Amino acid sequence: MGGKNPYIAETEVRLPTQKYRMTFQPMNKTVEVDPATLDDPHNGHKGSILHIADENGIEIDHACGGVCACSTCHVVIREGYDTCNDATEEEEDMLENAPGLKPTSRLSCQAVPDGSKDVVVEIPEWNRNLVKEPPH
Repeated sequence: MGGKNPYIAETEVRLPTQKYRMTFQPMNKTVEVDPATLDDPHNGHKGSILHIADENGIEIDHACGGVCACSTCHVVIREGYDTCNDATEEEEDMLENAPGLKPTSRLSCQAVPDGSKDVVVEIPEWNRNLVKEPPH
């Protein structure tokens, strides 16, 4: 799918203005996020956790293409939660469908860190797509 969800209001986000690091758990992979190199995303908001993961080969399932129409890209932000934009009512409604919710749960397609400090993201076990089909 991908693109924008025509049924929800546009989310206001503050894109980062400085480099910061994002660490994905449990694989313990840290990437440097450089706002100058953020391209337009195929999935999720520009600069979102899903966007950063996609650009760095980190698998986070996202059945709706990152348009806040499902809960499959649910992650738990372990550090740096306060640097992300506020969740919208639509995102909170979708999160209610995700198993294992925590106080710092977000949809990775909607959460955009502002880069003011490093971020640590946990991809829940049920959401890790670690097995890939071989290419044909």
